[in-house]
Amino acid sequence: MNLLSRWFRRVPAAPSWIEPAALATRIERDPALLILDVRGPDEFTGPLGHIGGARNMPLNELPAHLPDLASEKRPVVVVCKTDRRSSMAAQQIRAAGLGDVSVLHGGMERWGELGLPVS
Repeated sequence: MNLLSRWFRRVPAAPSWIEPAALATRIERDPALLILDVRGPDEFTGPLGHIGGARNMPLNELPAHLPDLASEKRPVVVVCKTDRRSSMAAQQIRAAGLGDVSVLHGGMERWGELGLPVS
């Protein structure tokens, strides 16, 4: 790789963050939006519940599904219990080529604190 190509190599931008109330509004307005919950199945169906319509894809399974997610070309909001795993997942999704990726700030804990609906 020559020097110029190293200087101008595209580095995926960091994912953006979305607040729970903003996500609740966006869900109502954007039917193409994919809510990707990267918690384990036991957490997804556990006491914190999950956001209605969310797709459960545990973080350790995400790499195998990245090509499919990238081909869907949908905006994605990644969710976990807090926002640690979801921020790692969002970085992987961005690196796979998806441009519109956000992380739910505070995760399902914050979503629940605000009394937003869960399934």
